[in-house]
Amino acid sequence: MPYEPRWPESDSDQTEVLPAVSPEEPERPARRRSLRKAGWITGGVLGVLVVAYLIDLLTSQGRVPRGVVVAGVDVGGLERPVAERELRGKIEPRLTQPLTVTAGDAHTKLSPTQAGLTLDWSSTLDQAGDQPVNPFTRLASFFGSREIGVVSHAEGGKLDPALEELRGRVDRDPVEGTVRFDGTTPVAVPPRPGQKLDVSAARQKVLSGWASGSELALPVVTTPVRTTADGVQRALTEYARPAVSAPVVVKGEGADATLKPEQIAAALTFVPADGGGLAPQIDPKKVTDALAPQLKPTEQEGKDASIEFSGGKPVVEPSADGSTVDWEQSLKPLPNTLKQADGRELKAVYKKTPAKVTTEQADKLGVKEVIGEFSTGGFAADSGVNIRTVAQKVDGAIVKPGETFSLNGFTGPRGRAQGYVEAGVIENGAPAREVGGGISQFATTLYNASYFAAMKDAGHKEHSYYISRYPAAREATVFQNPNGSSVIDLKFTNDSDTGVAIQTIWTPSSITVKLWGTKRYTVESVPGGRSNPTPPPTKPGPPDNCHGSNGAPGFTTSDTRILRDVSSGREVSRNTRTVHYNPQPKITCEP
Repeated sequence: MPYEPRWPESDSDQTEVLPAVSPEEPERPARRRSLRKAGWITGGVLGVLVVAYLIDLLTSQGRVPRGVVVAGVDVGGLERPVAERELRGKIEPRLTQPLTVTAGDAHTKLSPTQAGLTLDWSSTLDQAGDQPVNPFTRLASFFGSREIGVVSHAEGGKLDPALEELRGRVDRDPVEGTVRFDGTTPVAVPPRPGQKLDVSAARQKVLSGWASGSELALPVVTTPVRTTADGVQRALTEYARPAVSAPVVVKGEGADATLKPEQIAAALTFVPADGGGLAPQIDPKKVTDALAPQLKPTEQEGKDASIEFSGGKPVVEPSADGSTVDWEQSLKPLPNTLKQADGRELKAVYKKTPAKVTTEQADKLGVKEVIGEFSTGGFAADSGVNIRTVAQKVDGAIVKPGETFSLNGFTGPRGRAQGYVEAGVIENGAPAREVGGGISQFATTLYNASYFAAMKDAGHKEHSYYISRYPAAREATVFQNPNGSSVIDLKFTNDSDTGVAIQTIWTPSSITVKLWGTKRYTVESVPGGRSNPTPPPTKPGPPDNCHGSNGAPGFTTSDTRILRDVSSGREVSRNTRTVHYNPQPKITCEP
């Protein structure tokens, strides 16, 4: 179809058609103008900042860097001399004032003067350093501060002693919580951990912070406790209060005993337990001391069968079994009983103690005749008191077959409390006096009775010096410490098949000991001769109550015991004992 142009029908339909052009062409000159303008502005700002930085750097030379604070005093930007004057003006008044310190929960004072503390002003400002070159650091200094601390010295070695003295006010041992009783009122004692001043760390803390003028917290090492306040309170509420709320009754066989609240309080203590609590502890001795006298009438004291001598003949005195309260078993339920408000009763548990020698055994001992006896005499009245006392104790003693009799063990302590008095003894060859003097005469008498009864010697010792009223090499001495412990003892063993009973007969002038049993042997004593005589040395007596003596020579001698069968007369054994006696010194007295 041939082209036919169309014309617009009206003005409104006309549209201006512009020739096509590239979009970059008209904008390029404008953008370039904007970039040039921004560059000029940025360059100008940078130039200003550089100029400002250079001016600031130049004008701050010789000054303390901005933002520096020393012990709370702002000295940033000040010239060094001005900064030091500022520090001195603000800090020096503090330096002689007592420093308030805390260490744990202790609050106290520390004297800087007594501790030898001084402040090094120049070195302190040296810590601030030189002016920073980094522009960012300089810029940041306008908006912040930094504490550089002080440089201190402790002069004259005074700081360490001052801190050690401070320890006396800070250090304490840990205290465990507990419950105590004020009468019958339980009182809670809160726990308190222990603390010790960490001297090394405290020294650094004082040197770096004492000039601040503010309270200084010093480091401590804490020692923990096992208990807690809650645990203590639980023990008070759940145990201590109920424990003393009412008496506890112990029901015995025929009588009752009452443990009163005040006695419970005196016997009850508490110790740390797991979980921060407390465990009750009851002192059994205090409880027993309170209850035992009340139940004593319900107990039966045991008694061994013994041999009494009536009309010159042995008679068996019957034995009796003992019945005593077993306090350990009786008090086992007490801890639980104390927690109860009702039913606060215990039942006494008794234990039976059979006689060591029963009546039946004594009847079968074969004690029917005297098998050995001996007598001595010539003692002073005071020695006689002691001999009678020990003789009464030993009279009627039974030595069963195979048993060993010990004089010290049988009598126990021989002191004033047991009825013994002071009497004469020989001490280091010279006359002396002590409680229990004269017992060796009884020991010699008993030894000889056992010798002729053919008892087996289980240990004895002769006197160091010969005493003429005793048979040589056939006598004995005994000795105890003041507390009753044995030093020198007399022992013999009954090696026969029958029992032996000891009879003692005392008169104001003699003591006789008889051993009763069943005779097996006849006994012969053969004394030996004397040899190796030793003259007595001379020795000055004591300045007071001196008694001179001629002394006596020492010598060596022996004794031979021969045992023969009582029925056949056949010799069974022959034993010799050799003894050396020291010379008894000649005692001289000053006129």
